[in-house]
Amino acid sequence: MNVDLFDFELPPERIALRPAVPRDRARLLLLDGAATGDRVVADLPTILRRGDMLVFNDTRVIPAQLEGRRGDAAIGATLHKREGPRHWIAFIRNAKRLRVGETVDFGHGVTALAQARHGDGSFTLAFPGDEPVELLLERAGRMPLPPYIAARRPTDARDADDYQTMFASEPGAVAAPTAALHFTPDLIAALDAAGIGHTMLTLHVGAGTFLPVKADDTDDHQMHAEWGRIDAATADRLNAVRAAGGRVIAVGTTSLRLIESAAGADGIIRPFEGDTAIFITPGYRFAGIDGLLTNFHLPRSTLFMLVSALMGLERMQAAYAHAIAGDYRFYSYGDASLLLPGERP
Repeated sequence: MNVDLFDFELPPERIALRPAVPRDRARLLLLDGAATGDRVVADLPTILRRGDMLVFNDTRVIPAQLEGRRGDAAIGATLHKREGPRHWIAFIRNAKRLRVGETVDFGHGVTALAQARHGDGSFTLAFPGDEPVELLLERAGRMPLPPYIAARRPTDARDADDYQTMFASEPGAVAAPTAALHFTPDLIAALDAAGIGHTMLTLHVGAGTFLPVKADDTDDHQMHAEWGRIDAATADRLNAVRAAGGRVIAVGTTSLRLIESAAGADGIIRPFEGDTAIFITPGYRFAGIDGLLTNFHLPRSTLFMLVSALMGLERMQAAYAHAIAGDYRFYSYGDASLLLPGERP
């Protein structure tokens, strides 16, 4: 498909620079079949049905942005995919000043060797020593806010909490699964009381989630890979929910992409562990999920393509026009939408 079909104009003032307070008071655009409604996230216990299951991503964002020097050259690195205990693939700022075999000093006793360069311009960085890389990043790294926020204000102490979900427990992401930022312990308690369950999977979100689609046609886009895991108990639980007539609602596109990677054409979700580079565009037949809670996405992005696949391109274009006209807040710290396409065939 032509990527231009997924373009739209977003006024800059619609980009949220801070999350809603409290988190569950963020606005919620409800698309339920053909119906559209304006709600808030705290309404979820009355919107969803008893027996439904929300699926959260329990990944934890690490301080994956590093600033260092290679000689007199300033080098920036954003880690985006772990390759081993001491190896990460990183996007490099000022990459023309870095060559394979050279060492970057990130300060605080943290250095990394540029071990390999990849076709997309990223590097494999090798961190020497025995100290866990996570501890090195705690010393030298900072929270990797999305570029559309970082370009408008600096990262500060609030972001260390604001950019983590309440479920964050498995370190490894360089971007938050932002749909889950809207949840609070009180909201989870209310969902439990309403008979709406929740469970966890893990997908370590990479910085590639923010990369623009540069191809003119979706068939020519190379999707980034991310590591994820659904264990057997979780897969069994999700299958049981659907077998009993409940709906599996992915919280965030990361949860959705992993569930769909694990689901067969028969609709059965199986255990999964490894990389996924699934790219969902209109025409895709969803096998494992029945709905999606997600924030509002960038124009021409793979994520806007995904929601258009779920609800239809014209439906999502109209929904986004409604959200823009109605002063909804967009992107990672913005408001949410609940997308319910209808009953499974």
